[in-house]
Amino acid sequence: MIYTLTLNPSIDYIVEVHDLKLGGLNRMNRDLKLPGGKGINVSRILNQLGATNTAFGFLGGFTGRFINDRLQEEAIRTDFVTIADDTRINIKLKHGEETEINGLGPAISSEESEQLLQKMSGLQQGDIVILSGSVPPALGSDFYDRLIKVCKQAGAEFVIDTTGKALMDALVHEPLLVKPNHHELAELFGVTIETREELITYGRRLLEAGAKHVLISMAGEGALFITQEEVHHANVPKGVVKNSVGAGDSMIGGFVGTYVLNGDLLEAFRTGVASGSATAFSDDLATRELIDELRTQVSITKL
Repeated sequence: MIYTLTLNPSIDYIVEVHDLKLGGLNRMNRDLKLPGGKGINVSRILNQLGATNTAFGFLGGFTGRFINDRLQEEAIRTDFVTIADDTRINIKLKHGEETEINGLGPAISSEESEQLLQKMSGLQQGDIVILSGSVPPALGSDFYDRLIKVCKQAGAEFVIDTTGKALMDALVHEPLLVKPNHHELAELFGVTIETREELITYGRRLLEAGAKHVLISMAGEGALFITQEEVHHANVPKGVVKNSVGAGDSMIGGFVGTYVLNGDLLEAFRTGVASGSATAFSDDLATRELIDELRTQVSITKL
């Protein structure tokens, strides 16, 4: 079973205003409300690919009910901890360029956090847990470490998609996959990266620190997939970018879902790239139809 974990989910409220006037009255041209949060995005892509999964995390208030209802409408299994505070709303304001205004996130009590750890104690050997996004301050800086220890004790694999110290601290526990983009990889090591060769060098340092596989997204330059034995590059399919939200999450969903379904790492890489691109070319997350269409455009080259 695949489990996704979203510690700080949101309603993504997407608002389009053609001519934004600061300090004046503006009227929307259109709006869209979507269940958001990195792990939730991964669950929705896994569902498109037919990979059974369960979404874990914290939900509260009317906003939390909206998210849970939408996921259940898509036939996604959910097992969230219900919290007293409201789940946040993130505003994505499109006015030629996109401006994001993210909510602070709810307060989470120690009792609520323990409920989540208790739910995860039911993990079994062979399960994969996808840990995505930032940790709310109320949970403490070591909360991912606590979650990873639960995974390891159960014999479950884990994927981690976060940045900074939380990612570096997780490497010693041998995550199945890490997926920094090229900017995040440079920030991790405090360097400027200008060439593909430098990306590979620092990607391999993540392997040396414990990661089993490294996936590096490079925007229009494609993506790199680095294992202990090989390095592969994939191009990006052609299309019009409409959406900056969820492409990286879609890449993880495409990779993990395909890997679980058929065990082929390179096909998982191909589907991950197609899934990320399909979301970038869509108003919402990718559909199965568009993923399949774009997958035929992804060429993989061994470097």
